[in-house]
Amino acid sequence: MQQSAVPELAHTHTRPIHWVATATAVAGVVALSSVLQPNPATAAQASGPQSHNAPATVTAPDPADVDLPLDCGPVKMLVVKKASGDLDGDGRPETVVVAHCDAPMGTPPDAVYVLTQAADAKKPRVVATLINPKDRTTVTSLTLTDATVSADLLGYSSDSVPSCCPDVKTSAKWQWKNGAFVRSTPAGAQSV
Repeated sequence: MQQSAVPELAHTHTRPIHWVATATAVAGVVALSSVLQPNPATAAQASGPQSHNAPATVTAPDPADVDLPLDCGPVKMLVVKKASGDLDGDGRPETVVVAHCDAPMGTPPDAVYVLTQAADAKKPRVVATLINPKDRTTVTSLTLTDATVSADLLGYSSDSVPSCCPDVKTSAKWQWKNGAFVRSTPAGAQSV
């Protein structure tokens, strides 16, 4: 075996300090790369002048911005459920809200309203009443799927049934057809 003409170098043997230095350098590179990220990709074309009239994201109407036609007298009105989506196919979302008065006793009846906001309007407005509070109905669930509003409802078989104890359970669906919301009720209302 032939001996090397170059004496052994001290840095050719790994020591714990070398591993600490390497780990620190790798950690620094990882930390720096997480801070320095490229700009997110966009679908806009880079060539030509960009339009300042690009459509903004359309948000659904906020029930807090609308005076709902529900007379609650001295108690406040509560929005207890809401769902949003494009119900009429115009590309702008509507909001369906379930609201009732914050009654101190009993089960206050719910009202269901559809809200919309035109592109040039400052405030949203009520465009339809799906359930009137005079119907003495309680909405237990509300969903909006494929431009269809669905609700599970509790009601009363007669005016003699106390407000505390609804005795009829039904479901209802509404769809926008020919300029109005059309209600369909699946067969088979059930007694509770």
